[in-house]
Amino acid sequence: MAEVRQRRGKKEEPIGARIVELATDDEESDTPVPKPARKPSAKELVDDNEGYSPWVDVLRVLSFLLFASCGLSYLVSGGESFTWSMRTPPKYMQLDWWKAQFQGPIYLTPAELAQFDGADETKPLYLAINGTIYDVSSNRRTYGPGGSYRFFAGADAARSFVTGCFAEDRTPDLRGVEAMYLPLDDPAVDSRFPAAELAALKERELREARGKAHDALAHWVRFFEGSPKYPKVGYVKKDKDWLDKEPPKKLCDAAAKGRKPRKLPGSE
Repeated sequence: MAEVRQRRGKKEEPIGARIVELATDDEESDTPVPKPARKPSAKELVDDNEGYSPWVDVLRVLSFLLFASCGLSYLVSGGESFTWSMRTPPKYMQLDWWKAQFQGPIYLTPAELAQFDGADETKPLYLAINGTIYDVSSNRRTYGPGGSYRFFAGADAARSFVTGCFAEDRTPDLRGVEAMYLPLDDPAVDSRFPAAELAALKERELREARGKAHDALAHWVRFFEGSPKYPKVGYVKKDKDWLDKEPPKKLCDAAAKGRKPRKLPGSE
């Protein structure tokens, strides 16, 4: 009887809970357990390396460099060449330009400067203005032989920059160049002025003409000084008395034809 009472006193677990617990155990037992990744064997690694060829990558790099070189050559040469076979390479591809960067300014006599007029294509192309030499090799089409400004090359042609007489005025001698800005004497008009007033008028005209000549030359000096295309490379060597050895130049015909007769004030 005591055993029966003990069994009746024990609390029984619900049947539903047993079923859920059994089902959970079954699901956990069915879940596949991941296996650790297998490391490739030494033989497999050797086989993979033997199948790789570095020549494919080498060919790709060489092809890229070839196309890049052709494209860069086309851009640098302005469409002239794909293979760097330029007639006139840029200054940074010329040995003389690099020498000038390290050697400092050069000093050339007028006779030495004349050797850089473009006739010898192995030499740079120089021009000078007001005693300063510039390298214009980057524009041989204009300043070289046959170019419209070929008269400037190989010389200090400061006078021609003012007068516009390229062939006649290939000299730095500016004496008398202001005359191109002076009015012509007109006896009929000049007689209307008292002598002192006419003298004062001519002095003012001469002062203004010299200012115009100076401004005309200064315009071109500033142009070359500020141009990244034409680097300054040196200076022209001249004797201190070089002007005394040169006869004064006559005003060229083209500049002389631009002069007008003097007019009375207020009649312009």
